[in-house]
Amino acid sequence: MERAQKVELVAGLKSAFAEAGVIVVTRNLGLTVAQSTVLRSKMREAGASFKVAKNKLARIAVEGTPQASLSDLLTGPTAIATSPDPVAAAKVAVEFAKTNKKLEIVGAVMGTTLLDVAGVQALAELPSLDELRGKIVGLISAPATKIARTIQAPAGQLARVFGAYAAKDAA
Repeated sequence: MERAQKVELVAGLKSAFAEAGVIVVTRNLGLTVAQSTVLRSKMREAGASFKVAKNKLARIAVEGTPQASLSDLLTGPTAIATSPDPVAAAKVAVEFAKTNKKLEIVGAVMGTTLLDVAGVQALAELPSLDELRGKIVGLISAPATKIARTIQAPAGQLARVFGAYAAKDAA
């Protein structure tokens, strides 16, 4: 790899790390190309990315950033999963590792916090950002719906009473 390519790769990694809510480090223990392709497509569906990068270049990319503690995890054949949603990359990596023993979770960095394997698994169990947004919208709209029902109830009751009086007078 030429120097210009390395500089470009480091710059790409720096920007990916800056935008990431979480950076998950995995160890590749012999994944086939087909398995890697499946993992990458699952990551893309979740809004995450999965890259294999040279450890030395990844260490250079995190040098001087809040995620600098990530460099301790970069040993051996590693790959990096990133996502703006702090849960997405962890969730996909943990689910894939459960079904495929050739992918091992090493750890992660979320902000400045270094997570071990148990921390990544706990993070993967949390609901995603979209799920949380849906719950918040549901909680916010529930009182408004109740208020609308409460306001409409007396008007409906009055209409039924007037209807009953009209029916009584007609008979």
